[in-house]
Amino acid sequence: MSRPPLHTSGRLNSSRSAAEYEFQRLTISREFSKNVVTRMLVERAEHGGWELDRVRILHDGTRKVVLRRKIIRQRPAYVF
Repeated sequence: MSRPPLHTSGRLNSSRSAAEYEFQRLTISREFSKNVVTRMLVERAEHGGWELDRVRILHDGTRKVVLRRKIIRQRPAYVF
């Protein structure tokens, strides 16, 4: 008995390349309040194009934050 394929959506396109991202790692001291950290990350998102990838809160209260943004590559211009 055969199994149905895992991906049945027609939207998958194997010829499309995977997106490339650049990452920025931040270590934020526990002395900063949650509101201050939120405002700082929103500022980076709005003005720098960063998005939140991961947050780890360590036992001592320090936050390890990873931000990412997509690398946009321009194709070379064709000369006719």
